[in-house]
Amino acid sequence: MAAPAQPKKIVAPTVSQINAEFVTQLACKYWAPHIKKKSPFDIKVIEEIYEKEIVKSRFAIRKIMLLEFSQYLENYLWMNYSPEVSSKAYLMSICCMVNEKFRENVPAWETFKKKPDHFPFFFKCILKAALAETDGEFSLHEQTVLLLFLDHCFNSLEVDLIRSQVQQLISLPMWMGLQPARLELELKKTPKLRKFWNLIKKNDEKMDPEAREQAYKERRFLSQLIQKFISVLKSIPLSEPVTMDKVHYCERFIELMIDLEALLPTRRWFNTILDDSHLLVHCYLSSLVHREEDGHLFSQLLDMLKFYTGFEINDQTGNALTENEMTTIHYDRITSLQRAAFAHFPELYDFSLSNVAEVDARDSLVKFFGPLSSNTLHQVASYLCLLPTLPKNEDTTFEKEFLLELLVSRHERRISQIQQLNQMPLYPTEKIIWDENIVPTEYYSGEGCLALPKLNLQFLTLHDYLLRNFNLFRLESTYEIRQDIEDSVSRMKPWQSEYGGVVFGGWARMAQPIVAFTVVEVAKPNIGENWPTRVRADVTINLNVRDHIKDEWEGLRKHDVCFLITVRPTKPYGTKFDRRRPFIEQVGLVYVRGCEIQGMLDDKGRVIEDGPEPRPNLRGESRTFRVFLDPNQYQQDMTNTIQNGAEDVYDTFNVIMRRKPKENNFKAVLETIRNLMNTDCVVPDWLHDIILGYGDPSSAHYSKMPNQIATLDFNDTFLSIEHLKASFPGHNVKVTVNDPALQIPPFRITFPVRSGKGKKRKDADGEEDDTEEAKTLIVEPHVIPNRGPYPYNQPKRNTIQFTHTQIEAIRAGMQPGLTMVVGPPGTGKTDVAVQIISNIYHNFPEQRTLIVTHSNQALNQLFEKIMALDIDERHLLRLGHGEEELETEKDFSRYGRVNYVLARRIELLEEVKRLQKSLGVPGDASYTCETAGYFFLYQVMSRWEEYISRVKNTGSSSPDAAEVATYFPFHEYFANAPQPIFKGRSYEEDMEVAEGCFRHIKKIFTQLEEFRASELLRSGLDRSKYLLVKEAKIIAMTCTHAALKRHDLVKLGFKYDNILMEEAAQILEIETFIPLLLQNPQDGFSRLKRWIMIGDHHQLPPVIKNMAFQKYSNMEQSLFTRFVRVGVPTVDLDAQGRARASLCNLYNWRYKNLGNLPHVQLLPEFSTANAGLLYDFQLINVEDFQGVGESEPNPYFYQNLGEAEYVVALFMYMCLLGYPADKISILTTYNGQKHLIRDIINRRCGNNPLIGRPNKVTTVDRFQGQQNDYILLSLVRTRAVGHLRDVRRLVVAMSRARLGLYIFARVSLFQNCFELTPAFSQLTARPLHLHIIPTEPFPTSRKNGERPPHEIQVIKNMPQMANFVYNMYMHLIQTTHHYHQTFLQLPPAMVEEGEEAQSQETEMEAEEETMAAQANLIPSPSEASLSQESPASQPACSSQTEDVAAQGDTASAAESASAAAEAATLADAASIPAETK
Repeated sequence: MAAPAQPKKIVAPTVSQINAEFVTQLACKYWAPHIKKKSPFDIKVIEEIYEKEIVKSRFAIRKIMLLEFSQYLENYLWMNYSPEVSSKAYLMSICCMVNEKFRENVPAWETFKKKPDHFPFFFKCILKAALAETDGEFSLHEQTVLLLFLDHCFNSLEVDLIRSQVQQLISLPMWMGLQPARLELELKKTPKLRKFWNLIKKNDEKMDPEAREQAYKERRFLSQLIQKFISVLKSIPLSEPVTMDKVHYCERFIELMIDLEALLPTRRWFNTILDDSHLLVHCYLSSLVHREEDGHLFSQLLDMLKFYTGFEINDQTGNALTENEMTTIHYDRITSLQRAAFAHFPELYDFSLSNVAEVDARDSLVKFFGPLSSNTLHQVASYLCLLPTLPKNEDTTFEKEFLLELLVSRHERRISQIQQLNQMPLYPTEKIIWDENIVPTEYYSGEGCLALPKLNLQFLTLHDYLLRNFNLFRLESTYEIRQDIEDSVSRMKPWQSEYGGVVFGGWARMAQPIVAFTVVEVAKPNIGENWPTRVRADVTINLNVRDHIKDEWEGLRKHDVCFLITVRPTKPYGTKFDRRRPFIEQVGLVYVRGCEIQGMLDDKGRVIEDGPEPRPNLRGESRTFRVFLDPNQYQQDMTNTIQNGAEDVYDTFNVIMRRKPKENNFKAVLETIRNLMNTDCVVPDWLHDIILGYGDPSSAHYSKMPNQIATLDFNDTFLSIEHLKASFPGHNVKVTVNDPALQIPPFRITFPVRSGKGKKRKDADGEEDDTEEAKTLIVEPHVIPNRGPYPYNQPKRNTIQFTHTQIEAIRAGMQPGLTMVVGPPGTGKTDVAVQIISNIYHNFPEQRTLIVTHSNQALNQLFEKIMALDIDERHLLRLGHGEEELETEKDFSRYGRVNYVLARRIELLEEVKRLQKSLGVPGDASYTCETAGYFFLYQVMSRWEEYISRVKNTGSSSPDAAEVATYFPFHEYFANAPQPIFKGRSYEEDMEVAEGCFRHIKKIFTQLEEFRASELLRSGLDRSKYLLVKEAKIIAMTCTHAALKRHDLVKLGFKYDNILMEEAAQILEIETFIPLLLQNPQDGFSRLKRWIMIGDHHQLPPVIKNMAFQKYSNMEQSLFTRFVRVGVPTVDLDAQGRARASLCNLYNWRYKNLGNLPHVQLLPEFSTANAGLLYDFQLINVEDFQGVGESEPNPYFYQNLGEAEYVVALFMYMCLLGYPADKISILTTYNGQKHLIRDIINRRCGNNPLIGRPNKVTTVDRFQGQQNDYILLSLVRTRAVGHLRDVRRLVVAMSRARLGLYIFARVSLFQNCFELTPAFSQLTARPLHLHIIPTEPFPTSRKNGERPPHEIQVIKNMPQMANFVYNMYMHLIQTTHHYHQTFLQLPPAMVEEGEEAQSQETEMEAEEETMAAQANLIPSPSEASLSQESPASQPACSSQTEDVAAQGDTASAAESASAAAEAATLADAASIPAETK
């Protein structure tokens, strides 16, 4: 197999290069935003830039990147565009800039929206240019750029400006491009279209000739574009050299066709045009398909286009077609061909009379139609309206090959999409893993197109939706598998031995050589299938490795995925591996196949099952694993071996590779998606169209749902009646009781519910009346019934004063339908989620709620808050492995809940025993739940009923309060409650207490009745299943767990009514969708009533490691983000309580009117200044350190030593002032810098008691969802902005700090970035050198913004800061030393006990010694070495090796101390050039 050439990485220009560029000089003269006096607009500048910079460099990305980054489009091109100045260079420049914005994944249409007047004219010019002759004004390369621009337009239909132009190209009138007979046929199929067609004709007649001409041009545009493409395609020869411009044009054109076919609004009319042009037939017969290298990507794109042209959907209605309907369509086509043949072509008589199954295979059709002449074939095609009628006595102009392919490809039997999917192997093989058209390398630049599906706004059907996600998920996993294989196999160093075999010169933790491999079982296929039901094999390896690695191999569990690899190296022993050269040819990799572990075999050859029993100890080092192979793959391989004489793959494996369990769940997720596609996906009717991106986006909002609920109990949501009134501004609140003393929560609120899906009545009076009614809320305070006399019987209450938007979110979440809550940083998303869950639990006790989050951490935060509310903990259940991290003593996992039930049962039966004793009833009522039930029925209920009949009002006018206490039968039982139970103040009060006591008793027996099942079910597994399916009301899991375990949950009969998703904008599209379908439908309908999604699409999206899937396929788009783009209504929380108002300003521009909660202004911690620092936030400019800015030891592993040292120096300075180290977190935008900072922290701070370690050193992406008081942020890059250009990452970075944010960056680079302007304009308004107040200790009483009484010191650069911190540290040690000496010389009388004085003395001495040791470690700056290679500047190799990676993150105290001792600790940072000392 030929190894692909390594693509080149695009190197971003450095700041110095940018400044030296011709473009930058022009920018500074004409359009740079920071230049005050700009020269007037000059069209020649555009012409010059286009010719010299763009065309001359053959559209080099580096040049275009530079132009786009300089804000050329925003500040020059579009601002000055008008029809008068429009030219080729102008059009092309705008297209290049827009395409570059899409490549960079930044918003592209904002500029056009601000000035939309000339866009229609501009768009018409683009259409005209796209059809121009290739040898004329526009070259083919330029027209490829135009095609890409048009593709972006078609994929931006949510933008009104774009949609209004595109609709003119794609609508019913475009059928003008069809040949007349075909048009007639289509209009006959759908009668209502004929009415519309006649209407269009009438309107056309009314138009003036010029407008009609323009309209006709637009309607025929795509038909003409197809014809132009066919002419370019035909000009490509089979073997002679061809310009790559032609190939790229063809690839981009097919990409455009796929995108038009994959969207229903464009497909509806375009599919017929495409079919009528026979584009696919032309393509499959073209020379380009047969050119092996040049045509490889084109062929893959063509297969995708073929798939979408034949997609199982009705183009007009948009309904998915069933397999039966597809079969009917196929039969109709064949029979109409047979009828035409029977009537007009006697030579096809045999064909006409054969049954369909006999003639619909490709071979049969070729056999019947092959012998016919070209003219006859043309006539057959014209009878079917595929070609225009052939005039008499004229020969056809089409080649016979084309005519034959046209008829055969149209009528051959096709395998259904679901069959194709079921026959597809789930594991990737070497053919897919190293094919860069579908699994691009990490160097993907965004230039070319790829044979990948795209996730955009809309999908054709649920099948299409799942299939695109299935393919992308599979390929993204493949990319990670490729990285793992390359890493493990190259570590093993396979070389060719002297005798031609394989010898391994290295070793890998995750891979082992195979000693023996045998296939042990190939089970028979199921009926109707041609692949075996299962294939099992035994793999033997020799584990002569360290014990902990041996344990990892022996710990492989059932369902873990491994890979079997064949290597046949050709390189001799001792050859070095070069990571820059193609991997396959170096190691001689031949085959890769996946397998799934069933288990390890014991001495007797039996599989050792996972379970509570201890695993047997096996002797020796040889271990055999039983594995399942992929049956589909096995069948394909065997067929290939038998039919083509290929070698048997399964005899060749010599390496087995395992993967980290956390990253290895792809097969289970793929199986889940495939199972979903094989079942009838029952999505609730109210959600179906929204998920596909069609219809009214607000149709699932609660205000439009037919089953809206009028009265809701808000339980403890409101703290007072004033809070309630403030929560519904603009509403008229009517309280059912007038006495203010009774107007206390909880409240029931009756809302006005509009009938008829929210449509207002037409008449004026009624309308006014309607709006008045619509604003009135009826509020009814109610008292929660007394639950018993014990203090723990009192319900837990919410204490948060929710804002009116939070209340709207809670109200929406309680109503049926889809609720989307956008929660900016610090706006209380989790509190809202928990309150919704609590309110649903109390309003609908019979319903069950599923909570899904992205991370275990978010799930645990939710759980900790849920437990603080009035929710019975027996109804809570947490699935998955994250429950270990819950910071509570209680265990909410399945087995934890089982243990809770068993323990609670014993507690309750003890209570029953006590009650029995107090009532003096003989026997053993507390033996089981069953006996307790009888005891309640016959002993407790009878006494209660007798008591009620005595004390309830029996006609006497004034019931006696004393009687309530006198006759109460359970005095002795409640003797341990706070006394007196009955106050004797009034009959009503005492009666309520008595009923509360009985409720307490009744609850004991209700719970025991629920726990009866655990007596009947004996095993822990059965009990846990019962809890999951019957008992739990609130079930929580991560989205990954839902995807992995869907099959098991459905099998158990799991049911739920509501879903709440936290962090919804961070969850992959498919992982958001799967939780909707974790249950079987009831009577063909989904029982789902509510879907609440809480997230923030302005923060970071799901993590996709490969840039191509992330950008080209848009796989990073979450379902939440897509819904926002489509226009689904959202509740935007608008008050934050996390950060100072000044810090909030750095990111609140990204949100709709985000303000601050009152406490942000009032609390002292927010109004006090940051001690020792002049500003609460500052951007600190960091220049090159020792001539170096950013470095890149590995691809995308960026480091910046100057910034890393500066950040750590500031951290140490803050700690020396007295800041608690755990209140400071250090963030950075790259992994490389994270490892570098950790290394420096280990060396500088080690275990130093004066400094300590920061709370976290991590990346911005990892810190999403967390916060700390002080954040130190390193932006690393000095050449190009990099991925911080994604505004979402900027928002996360700016919003993590509560009180102080200090950013270290190369200011000249970041201040020019258009997307970052709103934040950086505020940052650069303050001085760019660090301003410190060294004599101000922490905490300070200075108010934020006040001038300090102490001296301010300005730090110019990193070496100065390091020097300063060193001196400060030495001074502190000396003063501490002096203080200790003074203290220890005090007379003993000052200390109360001699012993205490002695212990203090010892303690002081120990501390003194430690500090002295630390002082010795820190040489003065004058001694500091000027070594260029600081220890920390070495690439942090912790990311390179598996073993050290673990150490990098969790270095033990001992290691840190030794690291500190062995390096010249602070001296590296203080390695200051002489002149600065």
